[in-house]
Amino acid sequence: AMSKSAVKISSDLLSNPLCEQEPSFLEMVTAFDTAMKRMDSFNQEKVNMSLAEEGETRVCWGAVGRFSSVFPSLNMAVKRREQTLQDYKRLQSKVEKYEEKERTGPVLAKLHQ
Repeated sequence: AMSKSAVKISSDLLSNPLCEQEPSFLEMVTAFDTAMKRMDSFNQEKVNMSLAEEGETRVCWGAVGRFSSVFPSLNMAVKRREQTLQDYKRLQSKVEKYEEKERTGPVLAKLHQ
């Protein structure tokens, strides 16, 4: 789904009127579009290969495990995002709680905070 989204973004960029006005931008966007289409086809091949045989699924997940150790910053970013999302939800529920209360000075101060 992520590579399909990237292909959609690159296609949308190609249809941007700025591409007609700026040849260097068109060249960059065309290269980006080509790369995204190649990445999508590569990803599709990998998905098809992983679905081909059930035994290969274990091999695929082993490779994912190995890649996760190669990209520790990606794992950290995912963990930070999850933590931030939990913090946001917690704070959003506090805001909703204060919005439901009577609008007094302390409640408004806490709501603003």
